[in-house]
Amino acid sequence: MENFIAYNPTILHFGRDVLKDLGSVVASYGKRVLFVYGKGSIKETGLYETVISQLEKEKLRIYEYSGIRPNPVIEDVDSASALGKLKDIDCIVAVGGGSVIDSAKAISIGTPAFHSAWDFFTGKAKPKEAIPVIAVLTLAATGTEMNKFAVIQNNRSKNKIGYGHDLMYPKHSFLDPQYTVSVPQNYTSFGITDLIAHALENYFGKGEASLPDRFVYSIVHEAINYGPELLTDLSNVELRGKIMYAATMALNGLTMHGRTYGDWGVHGIGHVLSVLYDVPHGASLSIAYPAWIRLMSDRIPERITELGKEIFGADSPEDTAKKLEAFFSKTESPVRLSQVGIDNSKHQLIRDTLSKNKVSGMNHQLSEADYDKLLELMSV
Repeated sequence: MENFIAYNPTILHFGRDVLKDLGSVVASYGKRVLFVYGKGSIKETGLYETVISQLEKEKLRIYEYSGIRPNPVIEDVDSASALGKLKDIDCIVAVGGGSVIDSAKAISIGTPAFHSAWDFFTGKAKPKEAIPVIAVLTLAATGTEMNKFAVIQNNRSKNKIGYGHDLMYPKHSFLDPQYTVSVPQNYTSFGITDLIAHALENYFGKGEASLPDRFVYSIVHEAINYGPELLTDLSNVELRGKIMYAATMALNGLTMHGRTYGDWGVHGIGHVLSVLYDVPHGASLSIAYPAWIRLMSDRIPERITELGKEIFGADSPEDTAKKLEAFFSKTESPVRLSQVGIDNSKHQLIRDTLSKNKVSGMNHQLSEADYDKLLELMSV
């Protein structure tokens, strides 16, 4: 095993009705709260009123910033940071899925700064302080509720970049699976894809780490065993809870220990599809992952075959790719570019943007020629 330091300061509140403690937790960080959320679905589910009542019970001053987009953009982060400065906020309450919580993390380091938060993502600056974030999760997918990473998009430069810093861990995250019941079938499916991708990309880090491998297998088995069942019974809170917890465990550090950082080339491919064509994040991953496995089949065949054997009973890299692709298709997550409206005429732009963004792996590098092969594999 490689040397590692295990660190995760996020306090996780999991289960039915855990939001009863939200107000007192938030109040322990101050009186002036920036309440960040998306385009209003939390008002339809009643979650908005639940959060507001919790905050008002503690007599907190509430400032709202709404409208965070599914692929979050730097303009919202900087606008919310400006509001945070103006109102001298003490903490941020982020209610939503990965996009809202990622935005809140970026806002947390952007608010104390005197420049755009984008400077952190591009490496021009490093955060020195952060506003505490308390997250209330409504979508099982990204695992952002228990890690230090955020992904933000810049539509002007056509970049979508991930960044992480220890200051960006949420202080507390509240996960009540009852509040994921309203997530529609397609985004439930995309969330299942996302959690599988996180587990796999850590699996393709370097180093021998048998116990984290078993964690990966178990997390992916949870998704494969319970995901299709959930998609036929979307109101099942027990199944929602299983997928929600699996998504959190897939990217909270558990599967990273003992090897060098995982290989995130597939996420880089997905980010390009999102920034160019607004493809939902999970949908981009179900298109890219089987193609990536096929590309890597003669470079790391033993590693891929071991994964396929443990997860699907597969006996080769190609069999692994086929069975992973079949699972994504079973959950109605796309596996070809054409399924999200991207035809061959778009290949050159995608290739150019992959090159511009220097999309590659942390451990398994991608060349310019690999971009062409991947586009072919994602299209056939």
